[in-house]
Amino acid sequence: MRIELERIFSGAMGVDWLWQGCGLVALGIPGHEVTMYTPRALWIGLLLLGFYTATSGCNRPASSSGRLEAVWGRRGISPGRLQKPRAMAIDAKDHIYIVDITSRIQVFDMDGNYLRGWKTPACENGRPTGLTMSQSGQLLVADSHYFRILFYTTEGILLDEKTIGGTMGQGPGEFSLVADVVQDSKGNYYIAEYGENDRIQKISSDRKYLLQWGSHGNEPGQFQRPQNLAIDEQDRIWVADACNHRIQVFDTDGEFLFLWGQRGAAPGQLYYPYDLVLDDQNHVYVCEYGNHRIQKFTRDGKSLGCWGSSGRAEGELFNPWALVLDSRGSIHVLDTNNHRVQRVKM
Repeated sequence: MRIELERIFSGAMGVDWLWQGCGLVALGIPGHEVTMYTPRALWIGLLLLGFYTATSGCNRPASSSGRLEAVWGRRGISPGRLQKPRAMAIDAKDHIYIVDITSRIQVFDMDGNYLRGWKTPACENGRPTGLTMSQSGQLLVADSHYFRILFYTTEGILLDEKTIGGTMGQGPGEFSLVADVVQDSKGNYYIAEYGENDRIQKISSDRKYLLQWGSHGNEPGQFQRPQNLAIDEQDRIWVADACNHRIQVFDTDGEFLFLWGQRGAAPGQLYYPYDLVLDDQNHVYVCEYGNHRIQKFTRDGKSLGCWGSSGRAEGELFNPWALVLDSRGSIHVLDTNNHRVQRVKM
């Protein structure tokens, strides 16, 4: 059970309040949550706490729509530990790349054994929020607060000459906060932005601006934080439109094709979808930051099951940011505020 308190407090941007575990959590800017204990929040919380604990307690059981296979990771800043991990990618060897809030990129095998790691060139302004493997096997890093895409070898060598962007702005080839990048079959890059620009830019393989689409809003073709991207075998671009609580799909010219999803906690609904991945069986797996779960869909948006619920125990999630699919068909979930990874078969 979750109790939602919508816009109890309002500011310039508005605030969504959620009951998570045993605290009131404010999501003023998704991904930058803060637990508040103001007198009014405590008064409301105490009134609800008796009902909440009497009916369900502080922990809810995880969904049975998936089978938990492994849990690994511990909080920390030493090699192999994680501190609020924010994005992940997986390569052809099933090695998993994770970036956390310390701006470290660490590489693990599927069982969580640490292999190697490095840091991005700068992190004073903020940390990366997106990782992707290119067609040639290089790691692409959405270096969000430096308005650029970095290219690395899988061993951590920075390929400076391949960097896309680096200039903040609203013009063609300029960027605000870059969230993610994907590459199509012809080598073109699609880069999602949020903040000043809620849009997607298409950049050629030789880093030339081609086109853009999107603006801030909730109409089809508009975005409110396009947090992550995926691309299918037809070169259709799938967008996790996080703050519109939906998935949108476009062709390579930016033409709107279809969308599905609406805000909510029921099966088939979404609450801050932060990442998505496609399999070869026409399924879409969506990571829901706000609902603390993974949801499996058909490509036309029919829910096939959910896994996970809010909590700290194994099989429970706390604001997951990302997921990847390995060669065996297992999902690896970045359990961000539990500082770990969980592997599940759905």
